[in-house]
Parts: sequence; C-alpha cells; structure tokens
Amino acid sequence: MKLILGSKSPRRQQLLQEMGFSFEVRVKDTDESYPDDLQPEEIAMYISTQKAKALQGELQSNELLLTADTIVCVDTHILGKPKDENEAMKMLQQLSGKKHKVITGVSITDSEKITTDYCVTTVYVKQLTLEEITTYIKNCQPFDKAGSYGIQEWFGAVAVEKIEGSYNNVVGLPTHLVYKLLKP
Repeated sequence: MKLILGSKSPRRQQLLQEMGFSFEVRVKDTDESYPDDLQPEEIAMYISTQKAKALQGELQSNELLLTADTIVCVDTHILGKPKDENEAMKMLQQLSGKKHKVITGVSITDSEKITTDYCVTTVYVKQLTLEEITTYIKNCQPFDKAGSYGIQEWFGAVAVEKIEGSYNNVVGLPTHLVYKLLKP
C-alpha cells in the first residue's frame, strides 16, 4: 500500500520519516469547525475524520491516507492555532503554571472506510514571566502550533516541567498509535 499524508505539517512529515515510512503529501483545505457538544477527544477525532473525508474520494485502491488533528485543552478551554501575537500571548498565559492536555485524533483511511483513534498527553508548564512569553513568541513564531508552542523548541527545553504520555503526540503525531493503526 502507498501511504498518503494528509498534512502540511513539517513535524508530522519528520516523525513519519523517522518511523521509516515513504509517503506522499496530499492536502485539501478542510473546515475545522466542530459541533459544540463534543468532548475534547471527540473534537480531535472529528476534525481528523473531516480531513480524511475531504480526500477519501480521491484515493486509489492501493493507497492509505493518514490524517491527524492536534488540540490543546487547558481546563475546559480548547486552544487552537493562534491568529496573531496577541492570541499567542493569551494562550501561553493560560498555560503558564498549569497542566494541560494535548489530544491528537488520528485517522487511517482507504477508499472504503475510515478508522479513527486518539492519544492524550498531559503537559505540565512552569510559571512563565511576561518576558519569557514575549521572547518565545518573537523568536519562535509559534503561529502554526496548537496552543502556541512547540515542545521540540525552547518551550519544551525550558517551560515544560514534565509530561505524562507520548512526547511525539505533543510534537504533533502519536507515532505509537500511527504504527498500531497501520500494522496489518
């Protein structure tokens, strides 16, 4: 089977390469809104499934599609990707001194069916100063990352005190779950 990655994320591409997979990237813009009554895990799986549905009709019989969606949830609030510096600042202030969950929905799709599962990792962040947050935003430009941070950058090295669960999930793709779903 030929693997298709339905994501532009350089982090997801790198993780798949590290797993030894050859793949092609195919992306279609997808509405990432979701019904209000969903739990955080359901939101990540719903959006991952929507991404899969957008490309499923274009799959050949010998192709498997991998799509994913990662959200950050602090308390009961969902943090997506920040639109600008202001929003990034607010998100990082919300994460400062607290624990939060990083949830990734993963879908494996062929021309006939979609299989979706999820992974949850708990991340503990130290109390951050305004200067640390401002410097991080300025130097790392975290605008393409859910929750406004990348654990593989300065943020993970300095601000993250500990995690419970999959590190790669926080990077953007729970590789152990992908392997499990792809394994025949």
